[in-house]
Amino acid sequence: MCRALLYLGHPVLLDSLLFQPDSALIRQSYMPKMLQMLNLAGFGLRAWSPVSHAPDNPFAYGSPSLPVFDRNLKNLAEKVRASCVLGHVRGVAYSTAVDISLQNVHPFQFEGVPWCLAHNGDLAGIHEMKPVLALEVKTEFLQKIKGTTDSEWIYALFVSQLKDPYGSATEQEVFQAIEDTLAIIRRAREKLGIVLSSSVNLFITNGTQLAAVRYCFDFGCYRTEDPSKVHEANLNYLSLWYTLGSDYAMHEGEWRMAGGAENADSIIVASEPLTRDTSAWVELPEYGALFAEARNGRPKVAIRLLN
Repeated sequence: MCRALLYLGHPVLLDSLLFQPDSALIRQSYMPKMLQMLNLAGFGLRAWSPVSHAPDNPFAYGSPSLPVFDRNLKNLAEKVRASCVLGHVRGVAYSTAVDISLQNVHPFQFEGVPWCLAHNGDLAGIHEMKPVLALEVKTEFLQKIKGTTDSEWIYALFVSQLKDPYGSATEQEVFQAIEDTLAIIRRAREKLGIVLSSSVNLFITNGTQLAAVRYCFDFGCYRTEDPSKVHEANLNYLSLWYTLGSDYAMHEGEWRMAGGAENADSIIVASEPLTRDTSAWVELPEYGALFAEARNGRPKVAIRLLN
């Protein structure tokens, strides 16, 4: 399945997240350590810089091609520093029905909405669910859905649940929008009798706040006439890790986040640790949600368990 990361904190060179570390996001596209699938269906990015023109608007980059061979991306990564980053490499199971196109590249972000979202997982029965889910999506967002992925529908549901999708939100409002989104999907699954377990790891940010979710619907249920069609994403809880610290860089020949959580000015959330040294990384619990925002130069982090 897909691999993704979030970063919030002291401005960091994109190259230090995407290409350079031992398990940098782009390396995970072809050599993931916590997944047995390749991620070859495209790459997408949102990155915010406080010194850029219109700093509230992110740099946006997307391509359906393999990121490891994308020289434009590499050149940009070596020049751009960002205080907030959401990156995603897309992985899909081989199928002639899968659409590998730019409109299906994560993160998803509707015009005028500061929030963007990337998804790691696979919602079983999404085609049957769309007419049911459409009833819960605001009309203004329903008409903005352009791609064919389950992920864009999750994004449309999420922004529809926010009190003000065009502004910032409190910690409680973000958690509530996440819980409401998952509840809507669960009701749709129950209505249609869908019990095939489905992973929904989410990566969400607006440039100053971020949220991450590690979730799986009906884990352990595999009602299907053909077990070979069960996606790998539905056979386990997909990994999700985070680390807090400062001065994320090469230290004594090894990439790591220094400083410790007590002196943190930055947070990284990722599908799997970016560095060889994983001692400073913490695994987000199953059915866990994380929220972080910068306050006085430090990330304030809250974690809660979801229903």
